Amino acid sequence: MTSSGSEAVTGALRLARAATGRDVIVKTIGGYHGAIDVLLVQAGSGATTLGVPDSPGVPASVTANTRLVPYNDLAAAEAALEGAAAIIIEPVAGNMGVVLPEPGYLEGLRAACDRTGALLILDEVITGFRIARGGAQERFGVRADLTCFGKIIGGGLPVGAFGGRADVMAELAPEGPCYQAGTLSGNPLATAAGLAVLCELAAPGVYERLEASGAALEDAIRASGAPVAINRIGSMLTPFFAPGPVRDYASATTADTAAYGAFARELLARGVYPAPSQFECWFTGLTHTDAELAHTRRALAEAAEAIAG
Repeated sequence: MTSSGSEAVTGALRLARAATGRDVIVKTIGGYHGAIDVLLVQAGSGATTLGVPDSPGVPASVTANTRLVPYNDLAAAEAALEGAAAIIIEPVAGNMGVVLPEPGYLEGLRAACDRTGALLILDEVITGFRIARGGAQERFGVRADLTCFGKIIGGGLPVGAFGGRADVMAELAPEGPCYQAGTLSGNPLATAAGLAVLCELAAPGVYERLEASGAALEDAIRASGAPVAINRIGSMLTPFFAPGPVRDYASATTADTAAYGAFARELLARGVYPAPSQFECWFTGLTHTDAELAHTRRALAEAAEAIAG
């Protein structure tokens, strides 16, 4: 247990290096895994939104053992994994906007890690419990060596966790030599909230409802006539003001962020709160009823008309 997703990722990276005796970490361009020095290179999320994907204050020596590969480029990942400790990846990218793994991509990463001896670290801070109760690993049938979670496991309260294969976790202190600790890790308030959320998510029909509301929101965006490409899985989606399909960071950043901003402001004026950045996810939740979705559909149509001039 940790106090945040960033701490969970930090611990998982340290553990992967300890377990493999290797230093190199592979990450995808546009992947964001917390404000961690070693991964703040070509990062998504707020870093891309603010135009600083490579953060000042991070010495070049810190990222010397970080290898970058494009998302959905299996050949590049296979080559980069030679001699690496691990690859860390969002199984569904959520920090360059929603970008889905192409068929065979996650399975190919699993096979490449098995071949090279590198660990597969899946960052399920966004996908965990959202696209299935077992996260992306349940949905896609691909098992990680290590998995990272964030505030979602505390119902939004400050908490995180990482876990995985028993032989790898055995390297952690006090059983093993790899040190990890935190004063507020797994604090009782956040843990109780997380258990309550997991109980709610075990109720019959929960994920069917989330799938239906996500599909309804996607349909409403398409019906609005806004000039967007939409990527969706379950209850998470992104409408990209982009000229074509979005499959990686390069295509995501072709999006017209000014147009997105105008669209988002029109929605805010109509009582709908979208993600504030083109490179963040939109989510539907269990509290969104038909009434909220109907209101959103009207707002989307009006917003699209307003920005069309």
